[in-house]
Amino acid sequence: MVRHGESEANVTDRINDDPSRIVNLTVRGMAQAEAAAISLRGMRFSHAYASEFSRAIQTAEILLRHNACLLNIDARLNERRSGMDGLPVQAFNQLIRPDPFRIKPMRGESFLEQMGRLGSFMDEIAALHPEGTVLAVSHENPILAAQALLADDPERIALGSIANCAWVELSWPKE
Repeated sequence: MVRHGESEANVTDRINDDPSRIVNLTVRGMAQAEAAAISLRGMRFSHAYASEFSRAIQTAEILLRHNACLLNIDARLNERRSGMDGLPVQAFNQLIRPDPFRIKPMRGESFLEQMGRLGSFMDEIAALHPEGTVLAVSHENPILAAQALLADDPERIALGSIANCAWVELSWPKE
C-alpha cells in the first residue's frame, strides 16, 4: 500500500474527504511519486488499485508507468470519511483526540469502522489474487487502518502517521 504524493490539500492543511472535489498532486507530490516509482521498479505488480480521489489516481498512474497492469478504482481505499471536507485538519484532530479509535464524526466514520471497510477490501483482493502482488494507492488513514488489522495493538496504530509516497508491505490474511 502506497500513500499518495503531496497534494494541494496537504499544503493548505485542509481536509479533503469528498472524492468529487478535485484535489491534485503538487509538483512536489509528482516528484515524490516519481521517486517512489524508481524505488518500487523491481516489484512486478499483478494488479493495481487506487481510491477514487484524483491525488491517489495520479500517484498510481505514475507508479504504473513501467508496469503493464491496469489500474482499478475502489472506493474502499478512499480517505476516512469525516463529513468535514474543506475544514482545517486540526478541527478533525481536536474532535477525535479523546478516542482516535472509536470517535465518529457526525457525518463520518470511526477508525474502527474504517478498519472494517479496509478489511473487506483486503479479503476480496486476497481471494481474487491469491498469488498476486497487488499495488494499492490510498491515503494515510486507510493505510493505518489496514496495518491496524494486522497489529497486536490496533489502537496504537490509529495514532501513527505515514509520509506522502511512503509504502507498507502487507501480507493478507494475517499469518
